Amino acid sequence: MPTASRTAPAVLAAALLLAACGSQSFSPGGGPGGGPVRAEALCPSDFSRYGNPPSAEPSVRPSGTPTALPLPSVGGTAEDGIRITALYAWGPESGCAGVAYSADFELTNQQTKTATYTLTIGFLSVSGGAVANAERTVEAVGPGRTVKGTVVMGEPVGNAPEVTGVEVIKIRSVPEAEASSASGTCPKSGMRLYADQGDAAMGLRVVGLHLVNCGTGPLQLNGYPKLTIQDEDHHTVDGVRILQGTDQISTGLGGDSRPQPVVLRPGEAAVAGLAWRNTTQAGEPVNAPYVRVWATPTADPVMVVPELDLGTTGKLGVGPWRKDETHREPATTTARP
Repeated sequence: MPTASRTAPAVLAAALLLAACGSQSFSPGGGPGGGPVRAEALCPSDFSRYGNPPSAEPSVRPSGTPTALPLPSVGGTAEDGIRITALYAWGPESGCAGVAYSADFELTNQQTKTATYTLTIGFLSVSGGAVANAERTVEAVGPGRTVKGTVVMGEPVGNAPEVTGVEVIKIRSVPEAEASSASGTCPKSGMRLYADQGDAAMGLRVVGLHLVNCGTGPLQLNGYPKLTIQDEDHHTVDGVRILQGTDQISTGLGGDSRPQPVVLRPGEAAVAGLAWRNTTQAGEPVNAPYVRVWATPTADPVMVVPELDLGTTGKLGVGPWRKDETHREPATTTARP
């Protein structure tokens, strides 16, 4: 089974410009106050402040001519459908305070379903070490479609080394119909399910599953989420025991109590914990990025990406649903009518 690497979050600001082949495209972005942004007024790192690129055209860049850096891997397609096509350095003549970097790529959905991708792109120094990683999401790529884009690394901070290379660190894909969401328009199910960033200490991993009632009626829960684990190729992982309760993993995690009925009014939320250890002894370690979650026996599955590094323990603990008294629904959330 492939081994899934765990990658740290991006350490510098980065933004993703996307323009799809065919009919897929992005709407124009806006500057402060919602007004248009002139591309020639921006350094690449400025795109992250406005959210959307200043144009749907993939060729839009700040003014000035970037320096194309050599890429030994240009033209080589990765097994997961990613191809890095160019790497550029942007100097002060492009409106940057220092030097910024961007990389062009092509992403092809080789699956049979529309999928949302999360890409982790690494910008490298001459020694091959990491200067910065940029993580961005590419939504709703249809089967067989190729999306072209540009990932932009912000201007290096302090004495960061010069960037001379780039590589695809990690790619994750989730079927669009099973994509999780923490905000935005309420799904047809009337519930929003997502995983948090989790916590790790001394080999113990804890990730929270969050369920929000974004519909207009009450939602009843009683018991544990149902889970299946998938590897990097979306194959079901066998041989891992999914335990009801987290006390067999560690005590004091809040997931060792007996299930109690939970009724969520619109806007209220529940949480259930996932817990595991990455202890490695005899045997082959299990690394599986994906977990399909059924909030209730009749709910549609939602896929989250907790990056399970289970070591050789063969165990994953899941706590019961309990009401999340700390949840506050964002003002930007749209309820399901």
